[in-house]
Amino acid sequence: MKTQRSRKEFKRAQRVIPGGVNSPVRAFGSVDQTPRFIARAKGARLWDVDGNEYIDYVGSWGPMILGHADPGVLRALRAAAARGTSFGAPTELETELAELVCKRVPSVERVRMVSSGTEATMSALRLARAATGRARVLKFEGCYHGHADALLVGAGSGVATLGIPGSPGVPAAFTELTLQAPYNDLGAVREAFSRWPGEIACVIVEPIAGNMGMVLPQPGFLGGLRELCDCHGALLILDEVMTGFRVARGGAQSLYDVTPDLTTFGKVVGGGLPAAAYGGRAELMTQMAPEGPVYQAGTLSGNPLAMAAGCETLRRLARSGSYERLGQLTERLSGGLAEAAAEVGVPLSTAHAGGMFGFFFHPGPVDCFADAQKSDTEAFKTFFAAMLDQGIYLAPSPFEAAFVSLAHRPADVEDTLEAARRALRKVARGRAKSR
Repeated sequence: MKTQRSRKEFKRAQRVIPGGVNSPVRAFGSVDQTPRFIARAKGARLWDVDGNEYIDYVGSWGPMILGHADPGVLRALRAAAARGTSFGAPTELETELAELVCKRVPSVERVRMVSSGTEATMSALRLARAATGRARVLKFEGCYHGHADALLVGAGSGVATLGIPGSPGVPAAFTELTLQAPYNDLGAVREAFSRWPGEIACVIVEPIAGNMGMVLPQPGFLGGLRELCDCHGALLILDEVMTGFRVARGGAQSLYDVTPDLTTFGKVVGGGLPAAAYGGRAELMTQMAPEGPVYQAGTLSGNPLAMAAGCETLRRLARSGSYERLGQLTERLSGGLAEAAAEVGVPLSTAHAGGMFGFFFHPGPVDCFADAQKSDTEAFKTFFAAMLDQGIYLAPSPFEAAFVSLAHRPADVEDTLEAARRALRKVARGRAKSR
């Protein structure tokens, strides 16, 4: 596989961009590779600047649920762009997308559009603190809620990949009010509420963890969080930036029948453009300015291009059979990976929900970040490189989820599984040599 142009472009980028990338998760250093510079994409496939073709399971980190360059989304974007790209004033599209979100997610009665998942979670925390009059927040180890100062403690995603415990530049005073508990551990949450009675404003959680790799909630975990928050007067925030409209029509909260006070959205809600949102019960959301005293603003919030892409995406996903098809493809892929690994004796734990899947080189179960950190990262490196060489594009980290789109075809999945069998045989040979 040719990589000369990508290597050249990476060196060029490193001269003017820190690390050569505009988000650390795009770096390939943890897998001893050079990032592939992408030239174009269509459907379920990418082409890099060297002309290599890939079946894509990153999907711009989740948003491309319809596939790349979807004709319907492109039509909506062209029509919106022809009317003007930004106004700094209200548009009908903003209201339309807000109505679509509220219709699909019953826990959301009012919603505020922003431009990134970080903005959404940061704003939801501010609202939770204002509504409760409390300062402390509780998050879970390995869950990533964006790069806001208070939420980088014990975070997943690029923070986990790079082995960074937090970040320089974040004063201890900004994080001392952030409490942590292991994911799936209700006992630790009970202990936190007992230790700081009347001080915890909210519990924020990824209902399906996707930033320590993919980790599913144990039965009763999310419901238990709801009960504990109710008992102690705290708010429950579900961070559905990744799972919202990705794993089900109503998000993960509809899969697990849990009703949060606030929900954050991103990725799919913007249809591949920079957009995110947070929302919840009307009496909470009316505390946001200008209706209430809690301030949050954004020059490009509700950008008409992003709103057009989001509206088209959510309308398309409402079509009958969309999530059933996504689920079938993802289940086949996840199950096929587990079967292929078992055939060659490589320990592999897999998980899937809707159009989202993940795997660890670990015998399982993987229920929390500590479990995820015990996975075989060297095996992942070998697997990743072998898959990339065969034209399968995965996230360059063992601590990220992967995504299937409606543009993927059964043949794409079978081609991926055939490539995985060859890659897993290489992993098995490497493990045998190291013994």
